[in-house]
Formats: sequence, C-alpha cells, structure tokens
Amino acid sequence: MIIVAAACSQYSSRPGAITFHNVAARYNAYFMAEQDMAEAEFEMKKAYKENYNQLLPILLPMDSILAQPVKPKLQDAIKKASIVAEKHQNSKWIDNSYILLGKSRLYLGQWADGLEALRYVYANGRDENDKNNALILLMRAYIEHKDYSNALGVAEYLSQQPLSKVSQRDFYLTKAYLHQQNGEYLTSVAILEETFPLLKKSTETARIHFAAAQMYDRLGQYALANRHYKSVNRNKPNYDLGFYSNMNSLQNEVVLDPKRDLTNVGFDKMLRDRKNDDLKDHVYFTMGLLAEHKKQIPEAVSYLQKAAAASKGNMQQKAYTYLQLARIEYEALENFEMSKAYYDSALAILPQEAPEYRLVADRKRALDNFVTQYTIVSVEDSLQRLAKMNPAQLDNKIDQIIEAREKKRLEEEEKARKAQIAAQNASLQQGGGNPLVAGGERRFELFDPALVNKGKIDFKRTWGNRPLEDDWRRSSRPLRTLAGNNSAGGTDSTAVAQAAPESTGLKKGTPQWDQIHAMLKKDVPLSDTAFAASQKKKEDALYNLGKIYRFDLKESNRAIAAFERVLAEYPKTQYKDEIYYLLFLSNEENAAQKESWKSKLLSEYPTSTYARLVNKTTDTGGTSGNATKEYEAMYKLYADGNYTKALEDIEKNLPSYKGSSMEDKFALLRVFLIGKVRGKEAYAQAITEFMRLYPTSIYLPRLKEMQEFNSLSMGKR
Repeated sequence: MIIVAAACSQYSSRPGAITFHNVAARYNAYFMAEQDMAEAEFEMKKAYKENYNQLLPILLPMDSILAQPVKPKLQDAIKKASIVAEKHQNSKWIDNSYILLGKSRLYLGQWADGLEALRYVYANGRDENDKNNALILLMRAYIEHKDYSNALGVAEYLSQQPLSKVSQRDFYLTKAYLHQQNGEYLTSVAILEETFPLLKKSTETARIHFAAAQMYDRLGQYALANRHYKSVNRNKPNYDLGFYSNMNSLQNEVVLDPKRDLTNVGFDKMLRDRKNDDLKDHVYFTMGLLAEHKKQIPEAVSYLQKAAAASKGNMQQKAYTYLQLARIEYEALENFEMSKAYYDSALAILPQEAPEYRLVADRKRALDNFVTQYTIVSVEDSLQRLAKMNPAQLDNKIDQIIEAREKKRLEEEEKARKAQIAAQNASLQQGGGNPLVAGGERRFELFDPALVNKGKIDFKRTWGNRPLEDDWRRSSRPLRTLAGNNSAGGTDSTAVAQAAPESTGLKKGTPQWDQIHAMLKKDVPLSDTAFAASQKKKEDALYNLGKIYRFDLKESNRAIAAFERVLAEYPKTQYKDEIYYLLFLSNEENAAQKESWKSKLLSEYPTSTYARLVNKTTDTGGTSGNATKEYEAMYKLYADGNYTKALEDIEKNLPSYKGSSMEDKFALLRVFLIGKVRGKEAYAQAITEFMRLYPTSIYLPRLKEMQEFNSLSMGKR
C-alpha cells in the first residue's frame, strides 16, 4: 500500500501518477468548477440589461454588482479550482484551474487576487496555450480598469505568439473591445471584420454584429453599418435585438436617401405590428430623430411627443425622449423654459447611476438660472419699450394686450372643452368609464412629469411666482413676475400680460377692464427712477447671461454676443474690466480678437486683477515672441481655410516647441486641424492623444468635455 501511495503522489513524475492526477483533476474538481462558472456566466448574461440607445460593449463588462446574485456559484468555483492546485500539482489541468480561479475573483471584484492568479499562470505555466489564455483574460481585466496602456502592452505581446483558433478568436474580440472602449472605432471594426469568420451563428454573434454596425454609424459609414444590421437577423437574435437592428437599418436608409418620406419607409408597418406595442415609443423616437435630421422641426417635436406618450413602463427610453425634446427646444426653437421643463422631466425618471445623469443635472441647474436671467432681460426690455411710448400709445397698447390675451384664453378653453368631450366619447365607445385612467388615451396628469411641468409653466405664465397662501388670486397681488415664459423674444404683450388675472367675458370700458388696465400700466417704469432701476436689472441680467453661456453652457459664441451687448448698451458698466477679460477668454479660436480684447484691458485697466491674470496666462513659461508669431501664422492658415498646409506646418514644427509653455497650444490647434483634414475617427483619436500627452494643460477640461459630449448618446443620430 505504501508503494502504491508513493506511486500515485502528486509530486511524482511517473506516467501512471500523472495520468491518475490528470483524470482526477479533470473529471472531479475542475469539471465541477467549470460547471459553476458556466452557470454563473449564463445567469449574469441573462440578468444584464442591454441599452440599445447606447453603444453595446463587444464583451459584457465584469461587474461585481451583476455578480452578487451568483456569488455562491463563483465562490464554489474558486473552492473547486483550489483543490486542483492543492492536490494535483503534477496535473496538466493546474494552469486551467488557476485561470478559472482568477476569472472568478475578477467577477467578484477581487482584482488584486485575480490578477495575481493570471500572472502566476503566465510566469509558471507549463502549456503555452494556457499561458496565452491567461494573458487574454489579463488584458480584459486591464480594460475593465481602464488601464489601456498595460492592455495594449499585453496585446502587442500576444500578437507575436502562435495562437490556437479558439484563443485567436478570444484575442481578437478582446482587442476589438479594447479599442472600442478607448474610442478607436475604426480600429475596433477592422479587427471585428477579421473575427467574424471565426464565429459560429449564435445570439452572441448577432450582438457583436450589432455593436460593429453601431460603430460604423458613429464613423458615418451607414452602408457598411446596414450590412451588419442585416447580418444580425441571420445569427439567431432575440426579439429586441432583431427589432432594434431593423429600426436602425431603416434609419440608415433614410439617411442614405434623404428624399425618402418617413411615412413609407417601413415604420408604419412596425407601428401596426401588435408584437411591437411595447416598442412603439422607440419607433416614434427614431422617426423624430430622422425628422430633425431632415430639418423638419415641428414634425420632429410631434413624433417625440408621441414617443413620450407611447412609453409604457420603459422609463429609460422616455428619459431619452425628454432629453431630445429639451435639446430641440433649446437649440432649434430657443424655447428655453420648455427646454428646462423637459430636463426636469428627464431627471425625474433618469436613474442616478445612468452615465448621462450628471451632465443632465448640471445642464438643468444651468438652465434654471439661465431662464431666470433671460426672462429678466426680455421683460425689462419690453417694459422699457412701453415706457418710451406717449400716453395715448401706451393706453392703446395695453388695451390691445388685454384683448389679445382674452381672445387667446377663450380659444384655448373652447379647444380644451372639445378635446375633453371627444376623449369622453371615445372612452365610452371603448367601454371605459373614465378618460383619465392609465389604460386610455389620456393619463392622469399627476402621473406624467411632463404634464405636471407644463401645468407649472402655464400657472406661472398666468399668475407668476405666488407664495402658498389663502386668497392667492386677490387683486392686490404683486404686479410683476420675472419667471413667466418669454422665449419668443420678449414682446411687449408677453411682458405686461404676465400680470393679468383670469377673467371671464371682459368688456372694454367696464370697471374690471379699467382695473386690469391700471394694474398693468402701473408695472411700466414711467418715472426716471423706475426706468433707471429697470436698466440696472437688465444690465445685471445680461452680464449674468454671458457668464452662464461661458462657464455653464460652454457656448463661447453666445457668451461673446451677450458680453458685447452689455458693452454696447451700457458703455459705463461697472463690469467693464471683467467683461474684457471674459471676452479675452471666450475668443479661443480667434487670435486677432483675443489680442484685441487683451490690449483694451491692459490699456484701460492696467492695474486691475484681470490685467494681471491676462499677463500670467500669456507669459507663463517664457513664451518666445517667435513662437507666438509662428502660431499666429499657422492660425491664420487655419482661419483662411488652408487646413492641409497648416497641418503640415504644425506637425513639422511641433517637436521644436517641446517643453515650452506653448506646446499644448500648438497641439490643440493640431487637434482642430486633424478634424478638418482627416475626419471624425482621426479627430477622436487626436483628442485622446492630447489628453494623454498633456494631462496638466489648461485646455484639458474643454477637451474632456468635448470628448464626453461627443461620446454621450442621447439616442442614435
């Protein structure tokens, strides 16, 4: 028995002992560990919620939160894999067990232990294929930790090694995943094109085709994207994946052929299909994006509003719809208060862990302040125009305002009454008793954040900002409200009508009419003191608007316009030196204007704090006059549209400014030129390269924001 036991020792190199431990390890501990891992990965894959509005990751992320429900299985896999290491040292399965052990620890978030197990296989492994598999998994772990430099180093080593067919497939997928996560979509899809012949037909292959198509979309290669969207349906996709691939393919067909009408592309068929009842919101959402792409803004708003109304429990899609509506209201329609309301609605239903949440919350806070200041400017501007009229003109104008408002109110009441009757009749015909139930066409207003915000806006427009108190509709209420909607440009009618009370059947000449007329007229700054106070409010609000544009909304051109308006309308403004400095900062892409504002600041306010800041900004690092002149010459080429020549000059001369204070400035100009000459992919890579090479640059926050906004998908464009 002693001889038999010695012959079967895990430290023996005899063929019999090795065979025994190979069989014992493979079909006992390792087999059970492998089964635990397969079951855990299946459960995690099933629990993972795909967001088809975002770029799908080629490989599912290693998320320790996602692994919590299967933690017992992963711990059991670690326990079983450890048995092989402890009791079968001479087995050929020991490397596989360490790989399985490391993978389990990575899923559980135990990064240090997981990386140590994989590095052990690479350093001490007996089988070259196992060592390569450990490195592939190590590379994926680096990607999950966003350690792209180490991941690239591992990839460079693996590219020189002979790999088996399975290892080659896993390596290609992991390397494509690396470049996708790093924003290098062109490289990623090039690798995937080499990978697809190695993949079998499966739902996972369909998913990778979809990810490749999304990256082609971002590169503007819509025909190639459509080729992969069609490949999705040939690879056993689940229903949602097939639906979204068909949807995106139809979208690309419209983009490739702008003359195509949205009503005959195929969306109507998808809307009629009963299987798509819970996906109608995305169909309308896509139609809205395409209508906006075709510059059909009213149609885009209509489709997006239908998308919001059609959302049935899909709060994530509804949030994206509200975000698109907010963007259109802000950028295309300049209806800033409605834009703010849509941002409010989006934030009410957007999960805080969503990648867009922080950006949306910041923009919403900026718009809150923006709407307040914008309304002050519009209202005071309108009131000042009224104040400049003669008494007879002013009285006639106020009467016209009251008449127009009364007519509009009666029309809206009649329209609402007819709509309510129609909804009630429709509900009765369908067998429903209440048109406001959730299952009908209308929903109870308090269940819909958009309707709640719209009600708040309508209330403010009519009554202003009222404290919560009894008799809030009393006639002695404050006359002026600065929070009403004035997005149409600040007309005199809007400015005064904000203070008008609700009334029914107002007739000119009646005491009620005269009372309202007197109250509105009282709000107009007719005295010199009141007019001066109105001017001061407008000046402060314009100045604040410029700062909001510059620092919160990151819109330099609008900031410049606001600051220049302050200087034009208020030449003696108290903010003059600061405005000069802010104009100096805002003209990043116009060197001549930047220098002009700097000269004005230094000549008119040479001892001010802002003059010292300008000198510090331009003199830090001992920038030479020659470098400044050469930069201006290259910038002039850029401004004149001679992008190719400017890029050649800057790439030829950039090494000579290595270490100087202007090196990052030249590099920034190079980024813009690459975007003009070499396209979107090269532009994105140039931004990434700048951020890596100049981590302390003063331009880094701006570039980070540009990259973040470009990668942020509020819906497929």
